[in-house]
Parts: sequence; structure tokens; C-alpha cells
Amino acid sequence: MRFSQQTTLRSQATVSGVGVHSGVNVTLTLGPAPLDAGFIFVRAAPDGRSRDIRGTAASVIATEFATVLGDHDGPLVSTTEHVLAALRGMGVDNAMIEVDGPEAPIMDGSSAAFVAAIDRAGIVAQGAARRFIEVLKPVQVMIGASFGELRPHAGGFRAEVEIDYANPMIGRQSYALDLGPESFRREICRARTFGCMNDAPLRWSAGFARGASFGNSLVFDETRLLNPEGLRYDDECVRHKVLDAVGDLALAGLPLIGAYRSLRGGHKLNHAVLTALLADRSAWRIVEDATAYDDTQPDGRRQAA
Repeated sequence: MRFSQQTTLRSQATVSGVGVHSGVNVTLTLGPAPLDAGFIFVRAAPDGRSRDIRGTAASVIATEFATVLGDHDGPLVSTTEHVLAALRGMGVDNAMIEVDGPEAPIMDGSSAAFVAAIDRAGIVAQGAARRFIEVLKPVQVMIGASFGELRPHAGGFRAEVEIDYANPMIGRQSYALDLGPESFRREICRARTFGCMNDAPLRWSAGFARGASFGNSLVFDETRLLNPEGLRYDDECVRHKVLDAVGDLALAGLPLIGAYRSLRGGHKLNHAVLTALLADRSAWRIVEDATAYDDTQPDGRRQAA
């Protein structure tokens, strides 16, 4: 389905599962949102009160092992990247994301369950043109041995990701994706999060990965993959890093028209590059673009701001 207008969900859809870091059972509900709302996270509390926050780069308060959103009252929701990737990847512009726990459920470690929820809810067009952030000049960030860049790219959004792990079972992998609903569904939405067995004690001692299991994470030792079912893709690890990048960059607030390249990156680098782009007002502009999801329009792009 292709849209030149903004989109939201037709109805609500719910998924439930464990939080990979908290180990807490969580229910997450995706639902419709009004024009220009973007992605709004709502944290429901047992006493009936709730907090909400807009999913933007300014709301990120932590990026270690997951992307955490919060405000002056503290963290609101963690591990937002997979649900955000599903929404952005499937072409949803505006959505309410309600959770009743401290993080989004990890499900099987990929975005597949969230894509299925979006399919159940349905996507509908809204009464205003879709808006985009168009990258006008390269913006680069280096963090140690990690490098990230957003640069102009006329053909929509493209991700070029390379990973380089000392573990020989992962090693060096690269993957490039031109993002659209079908390519997202076909190429990366099922790619699962991953880790190395010798890193597990450190993560547990730091309070992470309390809900991790072979059912929601790929686990490698130095000689083999420990999950008995094997890989879904030969390069599943780097595809998952592309998935994470799509989710983290969804915090731009609008879809990006540009290319993102990362080497040895992760949530911290993704956020740093996005923040650097948004901080340089000469590096981007907001446009309306009817061609991004509507191939019946020969030239739908026009400047909006």
C-alpha cells in the first residue's frame, strides 16, 4: 500500500511479552493518532494515571544496549527501537504506543510481531500531505572506532551498515537497505537481536538482559551459534543492526530522505548522528514529497519549511 498523505492505524492491536532487560511481562498496544502527532508513547500506571512522551531524539535519555525515552521525571519506556522500526518501516506516520511496563516487549527479538500487529490494525491515510526531513549536506560523527554519517540521497531513505566483531562467528558483515514497506518486511523485520555468551555475566551484573533467552536472542560462543533453530538469514546480525538504525532514526520525528552509513555502530552512534543532524539547521529542511510512497506521481516533492 502506498500513500502520499500522512498515515495512522485504523484500529488498535496489542502484543504481550517479556522485557528483555527488565524481565517484566509487558503489554503494548498500538493505536491511531491525529495528524502531525508522530509517535506518542503512553506509560499506563496501576493507579490509573499515565505519562506520555513524544518519540523524538530530544526524549532519549540513555542508549546503552537499548534506546530509552524519558523526561524530567525519569525514564518512561526502554527498548523502543524495534516497535519504532516497524512503524517507520511499514510507512506509519502517526501512532499511539501504550505500554504498561518499563520497556517494550522483546517478543522474538525482531520487529516481526509489531509488523503483524500493524497488519491487524490496518493503515489508513489522513487528510494532510506526508512530510519528510531531507538531508541537505553530510553530517558525520566518530565515537572511538565507530563512525556514522547522514548524507543527501534523493531516492528516499537508505541504510548502509557494517559491523565488525571480534567473535569469529559474527565477524565483519555489511548490509544496505533502501527502505520501503515491502523491503522492510522482506529483508530485515525478522532479524533478531544477538549477543555473545561471554558478555552475558557483565550485562547481568549491570542490570541488563534479565529477560533474555534463546527464544528472543541469538547467542554465540566462540565456535558456534547456540540457538538450535539456526539463523533466519546468513547475515542476520548485521540485518538486525539495520533494523535498530531504522528504529533509532525514526526519532527524527519525520521520515528521513537521506542515506545513513554506520561502521561498528549501535544505539549510541545512531542517536549521536541524528542529534548532530538536527542541531545543524543548515543540514536539513522539511519537505512534502508525494513520490516517496506513491509511484503514480512524477514529481511530488515541494518545500514545506
